[in-house]
Parts: sequence; C-alpha cells; structure tokens
Amino acid sequence: MAESESQEENYDNRGKKVENLKMDMEECLEKMEKLTVRTAWMTYNCVAIRTSPDLPNAMQHLQDAFLMCKEQIEKKWQEVLME
Repeated sequence: MAESESQEENYDNRGKKVENLKMDMEECLEKMEKLTVRTAWMTYNCVAIRTSPDLPNAMQHLQDAFLMCKEQIEKKWQEVLME
C-alpha cells in the first residue's frame, strides 16, 4: 500500500515537473519571439536612418512632442489628484 502511494506521488511530481517545464519553455519562446521582433525593428530602423538622413531629425521632433504631451498629462493628473 505504501509503495503504491509512493508511486502515485512520484507520478504526480513528474506531472507537475513536466507542466512547469512546459510553462517555462512557453515563457522562453515568448521572450525569444519578442527579442526577434525587437531585433527586426532595430534592423529596419538602421536601414531607414541610413537611407533617409531627415528621419533622425523627424524622430527627434516626434520624441520631443511626445515628452511635452506626457509632461502636460502628468501636470493635469496632479491637478486632478489635488482637487
């Protein structure tokens, strides 16, 4: 009887280990997919910058505009919290 319980525990532990391994592998695969996409975009951006010298200036202008908007939103949010 004790031997069958031990075998069941071992089977349950193996099942949990396999499930954990599957989850870990899925997480690793998802991270690799994200890294692949980021690498592809970085490559695309490098090519775009080399072929269009005005692009870095436009990107800088866009980033500046974004930061100004973000700052205004944060100010408004602080005003709302103060009310």
